[in-house]
Amino acid sequence: MVVVATTLGVLPVFLLGGLAVQIREELRFSEAGLGLAVAAFFGASALFSIPGGRISERIGAERGILLGAVGSFASLLGIAVVARSLPVLLGCIALGGLGNGVAQPASNLALARHVRTGRHGVAFGMKQSSIPTATLLGGLAVPVIALTVGWRWAYACGAVVAGALALWVVSRPAARVGPPKRPSADSSGGIRSLVVLAVAGGLASAAANSLGAFLVLWGVTAGLTPGVSGLVLAVGSISGIAARMALGWAADSRRSAALGTVAWLLVVGAAGFAALATGIVPWFHLAGTLLGFAAGWGWPGLFNLAIVRAHPEAPAAATGVTQTGVYTGGVLGPPLFGLLVESASYPAAWLAAAAALLVAATLVVGQARGTCVAEPPGA
Repeated sequence: MVVVATTLGVLPVFLLGGLAVQIREELRFSEAGLGLAVAAFFGASALFSIPGGRISERIGAERGILLGAVGSFASLLGIAVVARSLPVLLGCIALGGLGNGVAQPASNLALARHVRTGRHGVAFGMKQSSIPTATLLGGLAVPVIALTVGWRWAYACGAVVAGALALWVVSRPAARVGPPKRPSADSSGGIRSLVVLAVAGGLASAAANSLGAFLVLWGVTAGLTPGVSGLVLAVGSISGIAARMALGWAADSRRSAALGTVAWLLVVGAAGFAALATGIVPWFHLAGTLLGFAAGWGWPGLFNLAIVRAHPEAPAAATGVTQTGVYTGGVLGPPLFGLLVESASYPAAWLAAAAALLVAATLVVGQARGTCVAEPPGA
């Protein structure tokens, strides 16, 4: 349920990235317009992330997931049926952002409450694999759906799945919930640490979400066909899924410090983005895509695992704070990336994204070396 919910939560925006060529041709907008649409989704997610976390603590994880599924259903169906211009597309995709804002912390709460601590790494790796799964679906949707029956059918299929998830959750017996909780300023991790990590997550997210939004367009601009560029996105997404699962398993097996690994992933991911900046030399392009997804976008599972371990008393509320930073990066990153593309070039934009990953790594290292997010005793 968690994997389906989180995949649907981000599906509206990552279908947009995969289907950008076809959607732009019909709705007539530029790279900057694409960045604006991605920003609308993550802006709505950022605004609702902290309230969504607190609501989930109050009403319970499954009801929070239900709210997220309803938001995804409205967004996907709206884009499929009524999005005939950029402003309408922005409104529909913002609805998906609101649903995502509550689905993510609700899903974190479900895993924290229902999965034993020793398996949290694998659980969060599976849950965060839903993000590259959404980009995988976006990439596959190009040759399978968009180039055959039309891009709107991809959103229609997503709406059907979201409706089925909502019905599934409604049919389940309601779980008991306690009073809402908030992360303590005195607990391991502290509010100050959460804010620093939110900034780091925002910088890393700005780069990673630009990768998901612009990789297909970059490939087409450099000479690949839309179908081949969509398949490259799909291959990169598979590498991201595999990396998140493997990293989660390793976190459970070795009890290693999650944040230290996150910092290394961000550095390796920056190298992948730099490889993308070299141009469309096939091996560099493929290597940059694989490193970008596996490392530059492979960190969220470990990132959320570290937060949940540090705040077992209120995991949804704590991850609601850090997710606000992550979503803010999604708001600012793609539009700035699009503007850099239009004012300079794609290589300049990829290098700027690589620099953002390196700054994020520096901030994470500062937290990993301190006592802010320590491994809880007996985890």
